[in-house]
Amino acid sequence: MSTRLDVALAAQGLATSRTHARRIVEEGRARVDGVRADKPSAPVDPDSRLDVVDVPLGGEYASRAAHKLLGALAAFGVDPAHRRCLDAGASTGGFTDVLLRGGARAVSAVDIGHGQLLARLREDERVSSLEGTNIRGLDPDRIGGAAELVVGDLSFISLRTLIADLARLTAPGGDLLMMVKPQFEVGRARLPRSGVVTDPALHRAAVVGVVQEAWAHGLELVGVAASPLPGQDGNREFFVHLRSADPRPAGAASTLGQAAYDMIDQAVRGPSLPPPAADGTTEGAHRA
Repeated sequence: MSTRLDVALAAQGLATSRTHARRIVEEGRARVDGVRADKPSAPVDPDSRLDVVDVPLGGEYASRAAHKLLGALAAFGVDPAHRRCLDAGASTGGFTDVLLRGGARAVSAVDIGHGQLLARLREDERVSSLEGTNIRGLDPDRIGGAAELVVGDLSFISLRTLIADLARLTAPGGDLLMMVKPQFEVGRARLPRSGVVTDPALHRAAVVGVVQEAWAHGLELVGVAASPLPGQDGNREFFVHLRSADPRPAGAASTLGQAAYDMIDQAVRGPSLPPPAADGTTEGAHRA
């Protein structure tokens, strides 16, 4: 009698749960008799050979989101090694996990929720877990001073509303890799009933809005790329690579240069980043 693939993966100890198994399948890392399987519900015969490929050194990452950040770090050539980092919207810790494995000196994992960060990350001496903490108004002293590298995967809120705080929490010359989620940027009036934004014009507007706000708060655009994986609901998402510079005069956001718009257009028109290769390299980012 056949069994669902996600159930079979968990039963054979290749995944810690059905949720983890679904994530493995969605990432394209499940194999049935040597053939890639893309549906968690796919029926599997009892005598089929199951495998999970591309398991990272140290075991599976804390969340599916880790693979998004891995792709962005590789595409933009950003190295977290020896840097003090801020993970804004840490949740279970996918981004924090990537930063630690990349050699980060310290990571402040900030999330407005409670009890989400995996225990193995919370217990790592390099991690400061700030649960129940809002990025808005956060004092840099609570994270040991402005961070050298800021990453973020924030949901249910427009990234534009937090840019001023993120800029304030970034050290001069520091890098930010922030995920832009069009479904939270376009506004309810323009959000389809499905919750999935498919119009490239809206994708562009979402990224432009964030980049303009960032420019107004002294954050230079370095690169733009589509995430290597879609959101859980199928939404296309984008990473912007920003760098801390000097504050702009009030109202100066409209002078964002043409090169920035060109980068955004290329990222929106082009394919998503491929997942990083075994050596951590990938291609597809658009840079200034």
